[in-house]
Amino acid sequence: MAKKVFVSGCFDLLHSGHVAFFEEACKYGDLYVALGSDRNVFALKNRPTINQDAERLYMVKSLAYVKEAFINQGSGVLDFIEGLRMIKPDYFVVNVDGHTPEKQALCKQFGIEYVVLKRDPHPGLTARSTTSLRSFSTIPFGLSLAGNLFDLPQISGLQQGSALTVSLHATTEFNKGTEGTCGLRASAEEIWGTRLPFDRPEKLSKMLFGFHNLPGRQDIHGASESIGIIFPGLTKADYDGEYWPRQIQFAQDELVLNFLENVIQLMPMNGHKIEERKAEGLRIEHEHIRTLANAVKSCWQALISKNVSDFGTSLQEAAFAQDAVRPGWLDIRTYEVAGTYQQKIHGWTTAAVGANQYLVLVADQPIENSTRINIRRKSD
Repeated sequence: MAKKVFVSGCFDLLHSGHVAFFEEACKYGDLYVALGSDRNVFALKNRPTINQDAERLYMVKSLAYVKEAFINQGSGVLDFIEGLRMIKPDYFVVNVDGHTPEKQALCKQFGIEYVVLKRDPHPGLTARSTTSLRSFSTIPFGLSLAGNLFDLPQISGLQQGSALTVSLHATTEFNKGTEGTCGLRASAEEIWGTRLPFDRPEKLSKMLFGFHNLPGRQDIHGASESIGIIFPGLTKADYDGEYWPRQIQFAQDELVLNFLENVIQLMPMNGHKIEERKAEGLRIEHEHIRTLANAVKSCWQALISKNVSDFGTSLQEAAFAQDAVRPGWLDIRTYEVAGTYQQKIHGWTTAAVGANQYLVLVADQPIENSTRINIRRKSD
């Protein structure tokens, strides 16, 4: 008969680290999993579980590595004792973080072999823990495609124009290096922590914009970035001389969003300096600003019609026009890197996602070492 293997834990926010632990433990025999009850987890950790008893039990029992699972009826750190007596396992398996002298002593008392496993991730996967997942910020990132200078009144007061933004799901890559940054997303984390509240996007984006520009601040900016972070999907914000747009259109058409996800690729500009956008140093000339407004308008029309060639061309025109209004926005290094992809793409621009600078490439085919985007939907 197969040996019996016993493990116990909360297993909230089930992740690949848990699955790798079960996979390793079941090599000793049939695996029985004892889950801490919601009541006991709250008593021990002074916080509720994210997933309740029934859901955690359902997920764990569905794993191929698990022979059986149940909810512990006891309390305290040894809440599994009754289950241990019932199963009568040959092995009690823990990982290095779950090892305690009390568990080891209990196994010695019951004549159970005590096994401590290393906390190794499955080959090729990133190490996971519930603690790291709880602290992972899911606040979205805003990707500015074109025209973000129009949220400055001195620009849109001379020529009405639009800013196009896309809201992206947070990823490990985008989160890298964001600690200690002071942009709009950092302001969002200061207000709401690691998750956006459920509320109307315009209300939340105005709240974020206001918090980032508290009374007394001189260089007021960031409306388009606030909208890009908060509004799901693709947005077009129209400005006419005020800090906040007169109207916001947002596209939730799945065909348009799928088109964007298929043709936009982000190429990391490793170590490239990100300069904070400020009003000074702008070349406020009507010709350049009008060119920018027209390029953004063409870019929006190309997106709605899902025309990759026109989209790439108009995005490129908007980038050049923005560089004319804000000299130096496209520096020599950016031109050099973009030039290496010129034969593979329809156009490009540059944008910051969090604390990271990227070339935004428009291409039909995948480009090596680039990152695809994952756009937030209204239902997310």
